[in-house]
Amino acid sequence: MKLNGKVALVTGASRGIGAAIASKLASLGCDVAINYAGNIQKAEETLNSVKAYGVNAQIYQANVANYEEVEAMTKQIIKDFGHLDIIINNAGITSDNLMMRMDQDSFDSVIDVNLKGTWNVCKSITRPILKQRSGVIINLSSVVGINGNVGQVNYAASKAGVIGLTKSLAKEFASRNIRVNAVAPGYVKSDMTAKLSEEITEKVLENIPLGQLGEVEDIANAVAFLVSDEARYITGQVLVVDGGMAI
Repeated sequence: MKLNGKVALVTGASRGIGAAIASKLASLGCDVAINYAGNIQKAEETLNSVKAYGVNAQIYQANVANYEEVEAMTKQIIKDFGHLDIIINNAGITSDNLMMRMDQDSFDSVIDVNLKGTWNVCKSITRPILKQRSGVIINLSSVVGINGNVGQVNYAASKAGVIGLTKSLAKEFASRNIRVNAVAPGYVKSDMTAKLSEEITEKVLENIPLGQLGEVEDIANAVAFLVSDEARYITGQVLVVDGGMAI
């Protein structure tokens, strides 16, 4: 499975799943445009990890919730690399609370980044990838967008919306040889899960048939498969990577 000659944009790639995806694609020979929102130090760490594979890579700052910033970023990426073949919409945030305590800003900010941000990136690259008649888009959803979760009305709504966007876009772009799929991670070892109490972690593990949290590399491997030619006949699908949690 090689991606030599391909160029990928990974949003939210300064840490966690995004950084793992960027490194995985680079290990397969893909050039990578690394998007980050604010932490340039972490973005540069990802950049160094990616460049270690001998590929071309650059970092680009943009808030995916802002369409003007996204459009300027994707135009610059195409100018710098010459083309864009793979788009990974990974950028996302949480702002958890029970509905009774959740304010409008908490709902709006999560929708703006997770759902509108995905739309912004897809919209900004629509013309160039339709013109080149090739490309792959992977949108990061979540098992929470399928099953829902207490205290995550905003996050669940945003990730469920990403699934609807993915399926609709897959139908629109299929005639131009562009595939669009989603990956829905379950609980993955990250900065967020590291903050969970031992009691909550135990309850989470009880609901995972495989009995363990996932690694960021598990998500990166799933993404790598879906963008490869091995998945050439797969579009409009949601690949759940959750240790069986959604069964």
